[in-house]
Amino acid sequence: MSQDKRSHSPDTLDLLNLGELTVIGRMPYSSNATFLVEVAMNSTKVQAIYKPRRGERSLWDFPGGLFMREVAAFQLSKTLGWDLIPLTVFRSDGPFSEGSLQLFVEADFEQHYFTLLERPELHPQFKKFAVFDIIANNTDRKSGHLLIDNDDHIWGIDQGLCFHCEPKLRTVIWEFAGEPIPDELLEELEETRDSCSETLAKFLDQEEVSAFRQRVSQVLKARRFPVPNPDMRCYPWPLI
Repeated sequence: MSQDKRSHSPDTLDLLNLGELTVIGRMPYSSNATFLVEVAMNSTKVQAIYKPRRGERSLWDFPGGLFMREVAAFQLSKTLGWDLIPLTVFRSDGPFSEGSLQLFVEADFEQHYFTLLERPELHPQFKKFAVFDIIANNTDRKSGHLLIDNDDHIWGIDQGLCFHCEPKLRTVIWEFAGEPIPDELLEELEETRDSCSETLAKFLDQEEVSAFRQRVSQVLKARRFPVPNPDMRCYPWPLI
């Protein structure tokens, strides 16, 4: 099954929520335990990325349960209507523990943000991601976290380090710094700001939701992409 807008259909959602999970193998280069799994129900099968709670490393600045932030990021993208994050659900019955399950993206894995930036026609999608990462307070937007599928749609993966209360934006997407944010993105953000907050309240604590609302207000007021603060760590490491 290809990863496109049809992948958010009710049938695919049911499959991820209810399908039987079989571990294929562990994904390389992941700081937390991350597994490629097959999800099967009746005669339908898809592959997905499973991130169990038991596989998470302890962090000093984020509480346990990063997998729920993966789910929250998908729900935020869905509420905005931006279709940035592959379908992601919570599974309480994973083979290793509860965790997130994200539809696998069939992508050209030789490509990433730094290579794709050479294609100007993709810049509108990257600008959308830049706004998303600001309001989600993404602390780890590496170049390799942006994947392109066969339809030239960009998908974002690895959103576990989002929604912190303190300003922690770390991203590779700074090419648009200081430029005006496209009006259509601001309008969509304004129209959905309350419903986005309501959605995130199901996954985050009250302080985190309040910080989200504040970030949205700042974006709507500034109407420009921020410029990196030289006194803060604004880039992730490694970059790719």
